[in-house]
Amino acid sequence: MDQIDELLSRRVDTILPSKAGLKKLLQTKKIRLYQGFDPTASHLHLGHTVGLHLLMAFARAGHEVIILFGTGTVLVGDPSLRENARQLITSTEINQNLSTWKDQVAPIVDFSQVSIKQNSDWLVPLTLKDIIKIASHISAVQLFKRDSFQRRLQRGDTVWYHETMYPLLQGYDSVVMDVDLEVGGTDQEFNMLIGRELQRKMNQRDKYVLTVPMILGTDGKTMSKTSGNCIYLDDTPNDKFAKIMSLIDSQIIPYLKLITHTPLAQVEQLEKDLHQDRLHPMAAKKQLATTIVSEWHGSDLAQKAQSYFESTFQKRSVSDQTPTFNLTAPPLSLLDLLKQLPLGVSHAQLKRVISEGGVELGGHKITDPQALVSPKNGDLLQYGKHYFVQLKII
Repeated sequence: MDQIDELLSRRVDTILPSKAGLKKLLQTKKIRLYQGFDPTASHLHLGHTVGLHLLMAFARAGHEVIILFGTGTVLVGDPSLRENARQLITSTEINQNLSTWKDQVAPIVDFSQVSIKQNSDWLVPLTLKDIIKIASHISAVQLFKRDSFQRRLQRGDTVWYHETMYPLLQGYDSVVMDVDLEVGGTDQEFNMLIGRELQRKMNQRDKYVLTVPMILGTDGKTMSKTSGNCIYLDDTPNDKFAKIMSLIDSQIIPYLKLITHTPLAQVEQLEKDLHQDRLHPMAAKKQLATTIVSEWHGSDLAQKAQSYFESTFQKRSVSDQTPTFNLTAPPLSLLDLLKQLPLGVSHAQLKRVISEGGVELGGHKITDPQALVSPKNGDLLQYGKHYFVQLKII
């Protein structure tokens, strides 16, 4: 497989209008391409790295790569795959969310090979006349055809006018940067095709659209911040390893192909070994977890994370690597106890996880959020499949 063929196959779901057309273009010149990321939260997750890996592959091949922070589009909120409108975000929240992004992706992104842009630079200064001009190229009927809008309308729910502007604004990014190719998740296809149409009508030239697959999270559903099923880039090595080990077996090969640098020939051999029962899925998943943690944190921490997983999760014991937490004022309800921990989840989600049997204290499962607990010094608390902490009573 030559370089262009691998660029257009690994980590690729769909190429529009055609893979053959983009391949021909790549054979004739170096192209300009980009992917946009809206700063809706302070954490990036492994799902974001599928596109980033692909962008870096294009950059290493000599193409002009732009990573675009959607500091303008995020003010509207992307309605893709949304059953309800997003909450509007403030400038302060945007800046806070962006503050650590570069550090989070630094292990896989060489910033000397890519350009960083923010679309607020050209979207915020748009005048009413500019917006009318952009909107005049796209029909309102076309915007309302998107599936998520149609589902809402069929339920009798509202589609807010500002949401219909999002594809126009994202599409205008392609016009301003005058790109040959836009990369994005499969959920972005509608928005990217609007950009293709605007590029053709406003710059009188074509733009290709390339979608990358969306990986599944720890609950077997599409990884997303809203679902709370993410493996975050700034998770600790121990947490990353444990979360990866909680994945369903069918995700081993997709993860290796999409979010690691493992050579395809090696991935294909591992896939054959799994199918022919020469390799147990648990062993393969440990290889996957070690590979991912090594790429982000180094091999030494990956080995320590594996040891921690085996001693704490498989043997269900407290090790010297188990984090501790200083707990005050027992007795207290289990819900109030969990609120003291740095879990970063909502009150409603805590109650749901408890009710579904996802919390154990001192080896006992508790399903009543309001149950009074009096943990002993050194008790092990488990939240979900991957979070363990040893309690210290002060």
